[in-house]
Amino acid sequence: MRDSVVSAPPAAAETPFYGWTVLAAAFVIITMSIGMLFTLAIFLKPMEEAMGWSRSSISSVGLLNWVVMGLGGVLAGFISDRIGTRAVVLVGSALLGLGLVLSSQVNALWQLYITFGILVAGGVSAFYVPLTVLAIKWFGDRRGMAASVVSAGNGAGILLLSPLTRWLVNELDWRMAFLILGDLAWLVVIPMALLLRDAPSALERSAVGQRGLLPSAGASKWPPLSPHGGQPSAPGALSAGAIFRSGPFWAIALTHFACCAAHSGPIFHLVTHAIDQGVARMSAASLLGLSGLSSIFGRVGTGIVADRVGAKPTLIVALSLQALTVFAFLFVRDLGPLSALTFVFGIAYGASMPLYALVTREYFGEQALGTAFGAVFFISCIGMGLGSYGGGFLYDALGSYAWLFLASGAIGTMAVVMAVALRPPAPAPALGA
Repeated sequence: MRDSVVSAPPAAAETPFYGWTVLAAAFVIITMSIGMLFTLAIFLKPMEEAMGWSRSSISSVGLLNWVVMGLGGVLAGFISDRIGTRAVVLVGSALLGLGLVLSSQVNALWQLYITFGILVAGGVSAFYVPLTVLAIKWFGDRRGMAASVVSAGNGAGILLLSPLTRWLVNELDWRMAFLILGDLAWLVVIPMALLLRDAPSALERSAVGQRGLLPSAGASKWPPLSPHGGQPSAPGALSAGAIFRSGPFWAIALTHFACCAAHSGPIFHLVTHAIDQGVARMSAASLLGLSGLSSIFGRVGTGIVADRVGAKPTLIVALSLQALTVFAFLFVRDLGPLSALTFVFGIAYGASMPLYALVTREYFGEQALGTAFGAVFFISCIGMGLGSYGGGFLYDALGSYAWLFLASGAIGTMAVVMAVALRPPAPAPALGA
């Protein structure tokens, strides 16, 4: 009688790590939304000429943008901690497209405040904080990389949408450009939002291969399930009140505020400043795109470096380079030197941006990260808004952008000092102590 042969059951097929899909969708959403937010810098000169509005008046729309975006970021981070990210992002997608479409119909400045200042900013506010937090939760041991990829969408958006918007304005007009951008927002961002999925719980992580959620070999490891690490337990989570009363929160938030106040004015007024120096309009718009391109290198590189040497020393280097390059704008005029300086400036401001989420996580853990980082982001948005508005105000008052670069460089230096003074988080108590 022949021996019966019992075949081993086939090995379960290795499922792909869904975190990569989430990260790609988050990158595209940030690329579209932040890129569209920064197109206001492209619209500044055409709207000034067509509508007779002053630069400070249009820049004040940028200030409102960032105030609304900051407030919305706090709310979006808080809600996404509780009900998940996808619903929050879908609401933001609808508001973003609506605000851009309605901006094409404005006939008075107060209307632009509502359509672009409130609706567009309100939509964008639903993206950055929840998507950054979501990426960090999906990628435990590589959270710096994940945060930097999401942040790189800021640079990619400026790189891609600045020349596109300039081309639309040149070939059609500024109203039609707004309309096309709004339709594009709906067509791209909403499908990407539907791909989002919240990171699995600890129980789901233990069920190997469940729904294709777990990482394939070498893709990423889940964060440790400790009270003071990648995924803090509920009893160890800080309340919102405790976070806002803590010294480290304000140290991180004010450093982020000064950082953003230092670079927002030069970014927002870069195109107009270049045109004032005699640079052709399309070339001037390409400078904004160039800063977006180089900021991608800064954002991605800094996340990888921070995973190895720590977030604080990486942040200090990035802030120092930013302050130096802002001061250097006082001494360049022609397209060639402006292009070289803009490239370095983009690396500098881009390098600092992903690090604040990582520093915030070091102090407050992951469970309350949406709330804590949302509040830090709000304060930084005030800096972004004041920097954008301040540049227009100083130009209208003094007739030159030199004072903008002086003030921004000084504020950037203050950011370096505050980053150096930031104390490391207290070590976590030993389990069972």
